[in-house]
Amino acid sequence: MAPRKSRSFPYRIGWWIGRGLIFFVVGSVLWVLIYRFVPPPVTFTMLGDLAGGRGITKDWMSLSEMDPDMARAAISGEDGNFCKHNGFDYKAIREAFERNATGGRIRGGSTISQQTAKNAFLWQGGGYFRKGLEAWFTVLIEAMWPKRRIMEVYLNVAETGIGTYGANAGAYRYFNHDAANLSTSEAARIAAVLPLPKKRGAVAPQGFTRRYGNNISRRIGAVRRDGLDACLRS
Repeated sequence: MAPRKSRSFPYRIGWWIGRGLIFFVVGSVLWVLIYRFVPPPVTFTMLGDLAGGRGITKDWMSLSEMDPDMARAAISGEDGNFCKHNGFDYKAIREAFERNATGGRIRGGSTISQQTAKNAFLWQGGGYFRKGLEAWFTVLIEAMWPKRRIMEVYLNVAETGIGTYGANAGAYRYFNHDAANLSTSEAARIAAVLPLPKKRGAVAPQGFTRRYGNNISRRIGAVRRDGLDACLRS
């Protein structure tokens, strides 16, 4: 019997890389499928707060229980084409790139779907590797979740204050009641906090945060009238 030929080093490396890729693809698909039905118990951002000794506050509320103006405020402030795109708003990305190239305030072009992928499955910060993973998870949630679920997860895991996660916990933090009874201005103020939750507050906001919240509040009616939230309606 002829002796068995040993595999070359490049072959063994390729074999392990291939197995790793299969494990990653299958694992990420199962992870996304589970979160289609189960609320994310914890995120990497939450773990960062816990590691820093800050503690976390979160209180899951289904989208059907939440005041509809909260989702409309998120669409108004973060992603006007949420119901139309497939996870990526290429026009917004291009405009953000062109605007940032001129200097001044850096603005992103991320959709609510991209932010949900980042918040639920990944960590904060930039870098091409993390952005690549964000794109992958964005494709998965758009393929496997309805838009209502994407918005529901977004409004429950997004940071709305230091150590505070979700619109419902944010409503208790700022207004002493739950997110089922938000006024239009309250929903707009929470949405105005979302881009920089560790630096902004929804109570007596000042400067840019106040102006941004007022703009969001004015646009909520347009979101409803123009059907920009049509994919969220039961």
